[in-house]
Amino acid sequence: MFLGIDIGTSAAKAVLVDDEERVRAQASAPIEVSRPRPQWSEQNPDDWWRATSDVLAALHATEPGAMAAVRGIGLSGQMHGATLLDAADRVLRPAILWNDGRSASECAELARRVPALEAITGNRAMPGFTAPKLLWVARHEPEVFARVAKVLLPKDHVRLRLSGEYASDMSDAAGTLWLDVGARAWSAAVLDATRLPESAMPRLFEGSEATGSLRAEVAARFGLPAGVPVAGGAGDNAAGAAGMGVLDPGQAFVSLGTSGVYFAASARFAPNTAAGVHTFCHCLPGRWHQMSVILSAASCLAWLARVLGADEATLLSDAESEPPAPGQAPIFLPYLSGERTPHDDPHAQGVFFGLTHATTRAALTRAVLEGVAFAFADGQAGLLDAGASLDDVAVIGGGARSRLWGRILASALGRPLAYRAGAELGAAFGAARLARLCVTDEPPERVCRPGPVEAVVEPDPALVARSLERLPRYRRLYRRLRDEFRAEP
Repeated sequence: MFLGIDIGTSAAKAVLVDDEERVRAQASAPIEVSRPRPQWSEQNPDDWWRATSDVLAALHATEPGAMAAVRGIGLSGQMHGATLLDAADRVLRPAILWNDGRSASECAELARRVPALEAITGNRAMPGFTAPKLLWVARHEPEVFARVAKVLLPKDHVRLRLSGEYASDMSDAAGTLWLDVGARAWSAAVLDATRLPESAMPRLFEGSEATGSLRAEVAARFGLPAGVPVAGGAGDNAAGAAGMGVLDPGQAFVSLGTSGVYFAASARFAPNTAAGVHTFCHCLPGRWHQMSVILSAASCLAWLARVLGADEATLLSDAESEPPAPGQAPIFLPYLSGERTPHDDPHAQGVFFGLTHATTRAALTRAVLEGVAFAFADGQAGLLDAGASLDDVAVIGGGARSRLWGRILASALGRPLAYRAGAELGAAFGAARLARLCVTDEPPERVCRPGPVEAVVEPDPALVARSLERLPRYRRLYRRLRDEFRAEP
């Protein structure tokens, strides 16, 4: 039996997976996000442990025998979050999250201090990454920065509570901007630029390596065996890839979650920073991946539902039943939290363009689905420019449950999208697979296999033609509004 734990932005999730890869039980517990100022996004790290404790207690209550049989634990989690601890492991301030945009000027400063930053890290400095956040803390909260003894990522703070170890895996560490991604080691140059010693960083492991063992008091509390190994695990997207069997060149997935990710596996370090594409280590040795990221995907539909006072299922039903509006139908820019790929613009904002008295709720919904699909198309262009191979593309995430959205997305990307069995289990399932590899030392290809294809959504010729007509206008709108997003009110 193997336990996978995922520390997401909105919830902690856990799954128990047996030796035949059957999910015996799963549980989730919510986590709140705080937005005390515009562009800020924070969480209390203690809430991650509270939510983790809740899901472990739930699994223990429903499957005590399975919990007692656990042989390994794997972790995954939201990337980039800056968790700052003092010398006594006390949290110094709320964690600054991946979708926080406050550190734009610090990104420019970091790039100035380290001219080779993009060559070392494989990424452009963006506010979502961890290192610029520490420059912001040093500038705006110097008394906090002076007390920083350790910087941990969200899942690695939970690891500390589970095992007492300061450790991270290569895939999650690659999202900090402190990692030499090609060499899979901390970069002294980038650490020096943020005035941090390497001792402030956790030790580095591959995702399938043991980082320590479960503390006896934690084991007793949740009915787990004492001394169970805790694997390195992975950042949420790399863990999701392990769960879906996306390991080798040609394999890719699109994730329609809170944010949107287009993930392509790679056998080499091949960055394309000009297009805002991320190049990270994969969670298994000798592998990397390229990734485009949009900061708002399924969350755009959730936002529209909240504003209109409707539920998402009703909006999707309306959009399915009403044919696309001809002519000047509304266009939606989905930049509700700024944007990463390709714009690297924390100031970007959401926009509805082309509203008239004839605009319906269904037309607004379709515009949102289409706008998110166009953002993915921008990301795909960057991946292809970076040399990514996209032969087999699966689709996952909450938004993937809508086949209308799937048709719109497949048509905007101009390629079929596969729906695979088990894809909804997500990062926690991938973390459980990494726990298994940690214990059994099996070849990754034997364990991290793709699930069977349940359906394939092909591009719709009419929607392809519509996308080809509307995508250039979508792109022009951002270019023309870019300066307005930065203008003082």
